[in-house]
Amino acid sequence: MTEGADALGKSQPAVSRTMALLEERIGTPLFEPGRRPLRPTELGSHLARLGARIRAQNQEASRLVQRYRQGQAGALRLGGTPIFFDGVVANIMAEFQSRHPDVQIAHTYGYFDELSASVRSGALDLAFVPLHARMISSDMHFTPLLTGRNVIACGATHPLARRSVITLADIEPYSWISPPTDSPLFRDLQRAVKSIGLDDFKVSFSGGTLASIFSVVVGSDALTVLPYSVVFSHQRTIPIQALPLRIEHPERQLGLLTSADRTPPPSLPRFVAFVTEKFKQLNARMEHEQQVTRRRG
Repeated sequence: MTEGADALGKSQPAVSRTMALLEERIGTPLFEPGRRPLRPTELGSHLARLGARIRAQNQEASRLVQRYRQGQAGALRLGGTPIFFDGVVANIMAEFQSRHPDVQIAHTYGYFDELSASVRSGALDLAFVPLHARMISSDMHFTPLLTGRNVIACGATHPLARRSVITLADIEPYSWISPPTDSPLFRDLQRAVKSIGLDDFKVSFSGGTLASIFSVVVGSDALTVLPYSVVFSHQRTIPIQALPLRIEHPERQLGLLTSADRTPPPSLPRFVAFVTEKFKQLNARMEHEQQVTRRRG
């Protein structure tokens, strides 16, 4: 009784009273009469095994509740634009889940109109979107992560890949890989080629996923426009690089869109803090590479 009381954090008399009440309730003794030290009856042994399992499950439930309140367990519903999410966010999300395996994440693709509507209705907890400042309504909260910056990308074996200076005449003979026509990146492509003097351009591949765009870029001489963060994040594992040609950048930022009117699940602030820190580190690495490139130039 004394050892049991210590294990439960209770006094020995309190445990003895509880046992006596239990015996009275079930109408039969739980310990063999007159035996010292105490020896449980057959029923007492069975109840002890069941009680141990119940206590373990109760403790597990208590830990789960505590982890949920601390944002270390639960479920998150995320949305994001395909190229940015697959190119940058997915790896960060994987690292978050490796540290917080009890947080379940469900993801859907979309663009601003549908994603913002889903955040507003509560169907999504958070969306990764490119935004102009004027697009943020009073019922939304936006956490900027990256300033929009696009580059012209090509495969590492492309004829232009080794050149330090590239002109419009160098670009003109090559075809282009186009993102889906309903994506912001497609409009960026149109704006970019126009900004460097191309009024018309040939599209050899369009509408694919980021994986298929990478495959076509690497396996052909086609060019494409991608966020610099996507190229930077994959250039060590995929033979792709940005060309040294300045193009017009979109006047927007990439960031996190959440509802200002809804109480978030406890895991969301933890996720937002993690993602924000990871993007700070990504920004620092990209800035360092740009400084190194400028010095080499």
